[in-house]
Amino acid sequence: MMITNSTCNMVRSLDERKWRRREGAFKAEGSKCVLDTLAHFSVRALYATDEWIAAHDTCGTDAQPATRGELRKMSSLVTPPEVIAVYDIPVRDLDPEAARRGLVLALDTIQDPGNLGTIIRVADWFGITDIICSRETADCYSPKVIQATMGAISRVRVHYCDLPATIAMLGAPAVYGTFLDGDDIGTATLGDIGIIVTGNEGNGISPEVEAVVTHRLLIPSYPRGRQTSESLNAAIATAITLAKFRNV
Repeated sequence: MMITNSTCNMVRSLDERKWRRREGAFKAEGSKCVLDTLAHFSVRALYATDEWIAAHDTCGTDAQPATRGELRKMSSLVTPPEVIAVYDIPVRDLDPEAARRGLVLALDTIQDPGNLGTIIRVADWFGITDIICSRETADCYSPKVIQATMGAISRVRVHYCDLPATIAMLGAPAVYGTFLDGDDIGTATLGDIGIIVTGNEGNGISPEVEAVVTHRLLIPSYPRGRQTSESLNAAIATAITLAKFRNV
């Protein structure tokens, strides 16, 4: 079957959030990204070079042969990939019991796609399976986020919501957030059930979310009192925090 310009344009349009929402679809680009996600999402279409199709298991999915030129038209990457998958955006309901039996990560307006993708990857590494996000947080199905998760998007459920209201609704026994006036995370008592909040890259945790935080934590610089950077990258701060909670 011939790949039309209309098809190429549709796949390329999935770079933009409004078209992902309109189509109810997102894309994964490149061999590793596609192989990491292919078995975990409903496949709408799979486009690949003849060489890629011959060399890889497509999990029973019929791949449509595409030329390098056609893949270039579909892709947002500088170098066109050998394969592009188009998936249905999954509908994933948040289990209200999630924050009462384990740790849930909450993201308060994380705006950089690279940060969001890395945070999802870090959450996967530390066994976090649910992330709740403010509606202003970057779209987890953007191509940059999908690439940065390195397949973790297949295992971590991301939910967009009214964040303060959802945190309150979940009724977790503890809600943790990092602040400059918090208790040293190295000596604080940390539980294995509750919600951990990561704030915006520039503004930190918003006042609305801060109001529902029950435990204020500090990631101290070293040594104390030394002039240092103003703050940590959001993804790095999340990794340090989760490592402390997991006693790593």
